[in-house]
Amino acid sequence: MARIVFAIFLLGPPVVRAQISALPTDDFAWVNLRAIAPAIRIELRYATSQNIAHRALYPSGMQPLVRAGVARRLITAQAILRRYNRGLKIWDAYRPRDAQARLWRLAPKNDYVVNPQGGSGSLHSWGVAVDATLVDDWGRPLSMPTDFDDFTPAAMLHYTGNDQIVRTHLYLLQRTMAYAGFYGLRTEWWHFTTSDWKRYVPEQLAKLSNAVVLPTNQ
Repeated sequence: MARIVFAIFLLGPPVVRAQISALPTDDFAWVNLRAIAPAIRIELRYATSQNIAHRALYPSGMQPLVRAGVARRLITAQAILRRYNRGLKIWDAYRPRDAQARLWRLAPKNDYVVNPQGGSGSLHSWGVAVDATLVDDWGRPLSMPTDFDDFTPAAMLHYTGNDQIVRTHLYLLQRTMAYAGFYGLRTEWWHFTTSDWKRYVPEQLAKLSNAVVLPTNQ
């Protein structure tokens, strides 16, 4: 993965090199994706009513925060997608623990919502996970298996539907995120965790949970 990031840095557009160079050298530092990578679209669904709670769980001014090391990988993913006239849209990034607690009360099932008191809790709360989808050059959403927070079998990591366009879009998203250094989640096609997430979580809390390695060569 480091070789891919280095290649993007060397061969990517000057704006990509500038974004990566502007990141803090400390991977653990918090950064605002909206400020550091403005080409990545942001639509924090938990700051709206378009989520499982049907109401805003974040304040209106909530910013898409992640660790600098995660931002570097997202910038890499965005640069790869631009080659296909596609881009990322982020539905969720850092999630405060109180918001995670409210989600748990709404859907207390480990398959869909992580118990904030169990193990490491939600990896969103550590700044090492994002929820993402694809958009076109104009920021319009592309067809994907489901909408955000669709806690049904249709939202599983491995698409089982018959729509070839959806299958192609999901494949592009998953393969790009895998090459940029992210894992997927078995129950949510839109969820991605940096593959080195254990660096950011206290050792006594870290456990693999249901993060899975995304395919890169299929």
